[in-house]
Order: sequence, then C-alpha cells, then structure tokens
Amino acid sequence: MKQLGYIFFLLPLAVWSQGNFEKGEQLFKQEQYAMAAPYFESFLNENPNNPQTMEYLGDIAAHQKKWDKAIANYKKLKTQFPKNAGYQYKYGGALGMKAKESSKFKALGMIGEIEDSFKAAAKLDVRHIESRWALVILYLELPGIVGGSEKKAQYYAGELMAISPVDGNLSKGHIAEYFKRYTEAEKYYLKAMAIGQSKTTYQRLADLYKNKMNLPEKAKQTLDLYQKKRT
Repeated sequence: MKQLGYIFFLLPLAVWSQGNFEKGEQLFKQEQYAMAAPYFESFLNENPNNPQTMEYLGDIAAHQKKWDKAIANYKKLKTQFPKNAGYQYKYGGALGMKAKESSKFKALGMIGEIEDSFKAAAKLDVRHIESRWALVILYLELPGIVGGSEKKAQYYAGELMAISPVDGNLSKGHIAEYFKRYTEAEKYYLKAMAIGQSKTTYQRLADLYKNKMNLPEKAKQTLDLYQKKRT
C-alpha cells in the first residue's frame, strides 16, 4: 500500500510534466516562441535529454537568432544521435548563421565544422534537400582560398537535380545568377517553374527579371501569371 501511495503521488507530477510539453508544442505551432520556451524548459528539467524537447528549444533559439543557445541544443542532439541527418544539418546551419554575425577571423575558424556538418547530413540521407542547398550556397559564398568553388556548388546542384528536378533547376539557376549569367539563370528558373508551378519558382524568376535583368514588365507578367493559375 505504501508503494501504491508513492505511485499516486508521482502520477500528477508526470501528468503536469507532459502537460508542459503539450502546451509548449501548441504555442510553438502558433509561432509563439517566447511563450513556448518556458514550458519546454520545465519539461526538460523533468525529462533530461529528451530529444524532441531539445530540438524545439534549439528551433526557438534559432527563430530568436540566439545562435549560441541553438548551437548548444543541436550539438547535444547530433552527439546523442550522430546518424540523424536533420540534427547535423541544423547544427551546421546555426553555426553558419553565427559565423555570418562574427568577425571574419572567427568565421574562418568555423568553416570546417559547418562544411563537415552539412556534408554529414547529405551523406546520412541521400535525399536530404536542405543540406545540399546549404552546400551549394556555402561553396558559392566562400572565397576560393578557403574552399569556395563553383565546381563544388554544381556537384551538389547535380545531386539536387536527381532528388528533386525543381530544386535542381532552382539551384543551378541560383549559381548562374550568382555569377551574373542571367540568361542561363532565366533558363533554369523557367524549367523549375514549368515543373513545380509553385509560388517560389515564379517569385525567383520575377526577382531575376526585376532586380538583375531590369525587366520590370516581365517580372509583373510572371507574377500575374501565377495569380491567374491560382484562380
């Protein structure tokens, strides 16, 4: 009977703890990140190393641009689950955002770990689109002296093409646009638009017309076409 009493005493604590997680998740889905965080933190105190809670807290910190906190949560996750592509990608992404806000000297020291995390995610999941996009952008923006290369960016754009023709064409268009090959970029964006028919594909083409090719009328026609397809 004494043991049964302990069970009844502990049961409300477990229910309260679970309620914290559910409340935090509800607020997170409503994008009420600051309000969600305390509920997740309370739940984590009762359930140390709970991966889903740590990921939510990492995501909240990332939304709030608190990169050190995001990095700490994602690092715990990727250490605990080294074969999880999503955790590797999020860790690399948070590191990358911190690097962008750091001095050039400090950022240079972070490049290797950022690259390794994205490559690990791509290797762990042969269909992981986000990590391949991240590598395309990383190799475009890095100076050649520290590993930047169009050839490397094209390699991962090619992998994207095999996984998702829409993303493949968008990434190849992005590369061409980066190097000011606007006619080539237009060709790839048109292909992506024809295949995907999504707002993103129309927007990328319209942005190219308006901001790079000085063709505001074509930009307007592209966006108008998207609106017509929606009705």
